[in-house]
Amino acid sequence: MPTSSTSVAVKICGITSPGAIEAAVGSGAAYGGLVFHPKSPRFVSLEQARALAQQMRGRLKLVALIADMDDAGIEALVSAVRPDFLQLHGAETISRTADIRARFGLPVIKALAVADASDLATAADYEKAADMLMFDARPPEGAMRGGGHGAAFDWKILKDRSFTKPWFLAGGLTPENVARAIELSGATQVDVSSGVESAPGVKDAVRIAAFIQAAKSPLSKQYA
Repeated sequence: MPTSSTSVAVKICGITSPGAIEAAVGSGAAYGGLVFHPKSPRFVSLEQARALAQQMRGRLKLVALIADMDDAGIEALVSAVRPDFLQLHGAETISRTADIRARFGLPVIKALAVADASDLATAADYEKAADMLMFDARPPEGAMRGGGHGAAFDWKILKDRSFTKPWFLAGGLTPENVARAIELSGATQVDVSSGVESAPGVKDAVRIAAFIQAAKSPLSKQYA
């Protein structure tokens, strides 16, 4: 059965502008993500992030995406931005994930790269260290960073899988395919970045609205 429309929470990641925040809030997003990976076209400096976070606070759950950042960098980020969640999108080990969670006292979302069902094997161990998981498509070979490539994996491998922590579906989601992805995977939380952009790092308000509407509408109703 398709996931109920009211149960799906949407995260708009890679926000770089005030307009994208207003589009996300106005369309009903639950989370907003700021990217602190320097190689990403969605990278924001601490100065930029401070202003964006002020606009988001209390309106979206603020997620700071980092990848293999050291403690000094995380400390500066947390002090400047005061995120609600830290999203670990690098090669952080289980012990490093647990250490970040304990050291900084913030809920942690750990992204796991997925290409096939065998990649879900580590989820059980990461569940012990993180508050939520994110199943994201494995980056193309040779990529210099994690998500935001527009790649997808076989969503059906998540259907009827049991996890002890809440999880996000990510990777290659668009307004055109998100309802189908939710139906096939059973996801109750979805994350999108490049799928709602007009150019790398440039969010499109129309696509944000269309994505959230599709995510919150059962597939059967869309094609009724």
